Amino acid sequence: MLLTASLGLGVAVPAATAQTRALPLERDAFGQLTEWAAGAWRLGDQSPRARLRLPEVPVLRLERAAVQEPAETPSAPLSSSISGYMDFHFNNIEHQDATIDFHRFVLLFTHRFSDRVRFVSELEVEHAFVEGLEEAGELELEQAYIDFLVTRTLNFRAGMLLVPVGIINERHEPPVFHGVERPFVDTVIVPSTWFEAGAGVHGELGRGLRYRAYVMAPLDAAGFSADEGVRGGRQKGSEANVRNVATTGRVEYVGVAGLRAGASFWRGRTGFSFPRVETQVTLGEVDARYRVGELETRAQYAHVWLDGMGELNRTLQRTIGVSPNVARQIRGFYLEASYFVLPNPAPREAAVFVRYENFDTQYRMPGGFQPLPQFDRDAWVVGFSYYPDPDVVLKLDYSIVRNQSEVVDEPNSLNIGLGWWF
Repeated sequence: MLLTASLGLGVAVPAATAQTRALPLERDAFGQLTEWAAGAWRLGDQSPRARLRLPEVPVLRLERAAVQEPAETPSAPLSSSISGYMDFHFNNIEHQDATIDFHRFVLLFTHRFSDRVRFVSELEVEHAFVEGLEEAGELELEQAYIDFLVTRTLNFRAGMLLVPVGIINERHEPPVFHGVERPFVDTVIVPSTWFEAGAGVHGELGRGLRYRAYVMAPLDAAGFSADEGVRGGRQKGSEANVRNVATTGRVEYVGVAGLRAGASFWRGRTGFSFPRVETQVTLGEVDARYRVGELETRAQYAHVWLDGMGELNRTLQRTIGVSPNVARQIRGFYLEASYFVLPNPAPREAAVFVRYENFDTQYRMPGGFQPLPQFDRDAWVVGFSYYPDPDVVLKLDYSIVRNQSEVVDEPNSLNIGLGWWF
């Protein structure tokens, strides 16, 4: 989501652009909202802005991640902003016909009621149109919340929220990560994009230590699967069952130049669809990003513990005749390095990258169930990102995916994508 992306853009945003095009913080009220969305705090706006005027996006850069001092202005006029991001892809997967897909069309609307009360929203269309089934497109309200800004250390937020887990879930606009598709780990282990209705607090403790902590609607264990883990259990804020709420949180340290490190958790009971089955999910995650010169690196590890999956598998087998073979533990990690081979201002910015991922949705099985080896996978992704403009990126990558099965092969793929934000 663009509003949160500006805090963690170390990997995909060229430093040269940041140095040549970044504007002072006080010139962009929308940029201040990006800090609030990701947990930092800034009050007031020193520049007059017209209602519904588009934000000056060049400020959304790594340098914006530095801790800022509060503005002196005690109040700000009412204002609204519109922004967005889009991407479309060409995917050529082995043994399948090639496809072209306008993957995402996303609009973000913000409004400032006062210098302490803000509204943030995001509406997304996937796969160009909606026909009632996810395979034929989706229309999703991924964010819609009110921020109540109190102090730097404690602020309140309520509405439709992004789950603050991992790098990508809160920061996944096309120009801010390498590769046409999002990392596998952030798809099948951390089920991005993961959003739910909820409420919580956020703020900054000391200089460079930021936090977010929410209570939210839980996952629904009826949607868990062997191949995608907990991904199918997202309720997405649609008449979500909250017999038991989930808790989630994240801390991030940004006090060292070039370094961003974080840790996240999620925990909740998930068996409300089966009154006699007690299930619970606990997710833990750590990540780090570091930049020195033109070299950027990032790493992430996520581990999910699923209690009660043996009874869940047996219940579904009795009910529908097929066991989903859900594991009691799933885990994944990735390591990525990128280097800006043309570290010049756009249109001469280009980076090469390589990423290794290892993800297993059958890592540990409940008693009486055997793992399916085709879901113990790893992948190498190598590619290229070219920036004709700081906010537009042309991507090309090749994904080599393997699994532990001697029968089922994972297809490799060639991917080309064009993405932008404004």
